[in-house]
Amino acid sequence: MSGTGEHDGHVGDIQHHAPQYAPSGVVEDKDHTAFVAGDRSPESVLGASEPKLKRRLKGRHMSMIAIGGTIGTGLFIGSGSTLAYAGPAGALLAYLIMGTMVFFVCTSLAEMSTFIPTSDPFNHFASRFLDPSLGFAFGWNYWASWMLTVGSELVACGIIVRFWLPNINGALWSMVALVVILALNAISVRGYGEAEFWMSMLKVLAVLVFILVGILTVTGAIGGDHIGGRNWHIDGAPFRDHIVGILKASIVAAFSFQGTEIVGVTVGECANPRREVPRAIRSVFWRILFFYIASIIIIGLVIPNTDPNLLNAGSVGDVAISPFTMVLMKAGAKWGADLMNAVVLVTILSAGNSGIYACTRVLWVLAKEGKAPRFFRRVTKKGIPIWCLLFTALWSTVAFCTSLASNKSAYTFLINLSGVTGMVFWVGIGLCHYRFRRAYIVQGYDMNDLPYRAMLFPFGPIYACTLLAIIIIGQGYGTIWPEFNAVSFVSTYLALPLFLIVWLVWKYTKKTKWVKLADVDLISGSLLELERNGEIQVFDEPDERKWKKYLRWPLRKTNNAEAV
Repeated sequence: MSGTGEHDGHVGDIQHHAPQYAPSGVVEDKDHTAFVAGDRSPESVLGASEPKLKRRLKGRHMSMIAIGGTIGTGLFIGSGSTLAYAGPAGALLAYLIMGTMVFFVCTSLAEMSTFIPTSDPFNHFASRFLDPSLGFAFGWNYWASWMLTVGSELVACGIIVRFWLPNINGALWSMVALVVILALNAISVRGYGEAEFWMSMLKVLAVLVFILVGILTVTGAIGGDHIGGRNWHIDGAPFRDHIVGILKASIVAAFSFQGTEIVGVTVGECANPRREVPRAIRSVFWRILFFYIASIIIIGLVIPNTDPNLLNAGSVGDVAISPFTMVLMKAGAKWGADLMNAVVLVTILSAGNSGIYACTRVLWVLAKEGKAPRFFRRVTKKGIPIWCLLFTALWSTVAFCTSLASNKSAYTFLINLSGVTGMVFWVGIGLCHYRFRRAYIVQGYDMNDLPYRAMLFPFGPIYACTLLAIIIIGQGYGTIWPEFNAVSFVSTYLALPLFLIVWLVWKYTKKTKWVKLADVDLISGSLLELERNGEIQVFDEPDERKWKKYLRWPLRKTNNAEAV
């Protein structure tokens, strides 16, 4: 991508306008104003006597984690509803619009996370660049979002397995899934990374098979009817309900993209954040966009937007009528439902695996900054925040237990609640990036010294925040019209007042103040400091042609980084 700035990996290349480090432990900026390295605010992630996470995630883990965090049930099951809402062209436009928004959210997060690699960017960056009380609210909001997601995935797991074994209580399989997820996260961060790598690989292969089968079906190459572009000219196509249809489809698309930001959480355990974070963000975004856009095009070509099954295929219990299954069945693949059921089960385990990981790291950083109980700071010898892991599992189980009354209604409630919290911390990323870049300029640092630079600033974060505000406000449209649904309305908007309460209560009790641009800390915990102190090894950047960065196969070796 043009418009992004990278160094070749040598700290020594960073000269003018970069902070200078005195050997006595006192850090000086360009104007030789002293900052005592040991006298840091609670928001700093560093501490000489504090337990630390292990940097064991490699480049291939980072790339596939970013992909796996996005390819989920929103694509495999919920994408069909966008076709019913907006028609084939409207659904495609909705995913393109939301895709650009996600691009700017990801690049904003990448710029900050590469400069300050922390395991809880949502709390940490908001505390440093906005207000510590907002950091507290965003951090707990993110933890709650993924905790609820894990609970909903446990519910979904029980529903999915009952597709094959209807006579066995689904709660049993949900608990089995929880034990597996806990084991993967308790072993080591490498265990989590390897599991997520292979589960993400299976999802990618499933999408590629689907795209290939879809192309053969549309062209009639497998002996069936030549569909071509016929379904783009029927009633309601290519656009259905115009702006209203696109808005409804955009809401579904936005939920489908949630999880992309989890790569920002893994930065705190990445072996080489200077190189791997920009790589993951740049290349993985285009792969994800390809998977989504290609899938939506295939669904729009094969399935008429008037098919009544499209609106019904919005629950994990309806995998037999998911758009992916419908396309495979159209191609004559009678095993389509079983295949997609297996893929969705892997997707659910992957989402739960990532959710537990994200929750434990965010909670650990909150505890280090005095925003959660102190005992959460404890880690095992392998760098696992064990008490954070158990606490998250406990509350995810509590969320899951709500499904014992009614699987489908509980799943819908948890999905709605976690979805809005996801939108809230995306807004936080945009706000933090805007303030970070302004503080960086106000304090006189050189833009060329950023390890990674997001393109089109300030348009990017402003555009993303504006779209997200529209989605957050407009997502309750379906709960009000054509008839009011109190349960759906509450679950859709409940996260907003809860966020405000948490934020304002912490601000009132701690008397926090808005951080001035000139006072923003751009030194402690930065990549420059970590590399200078030897906490992160500096790797040479291999000499490659620029175009190869975007076409790199996920299984690539990362040279020196893989040997660490």
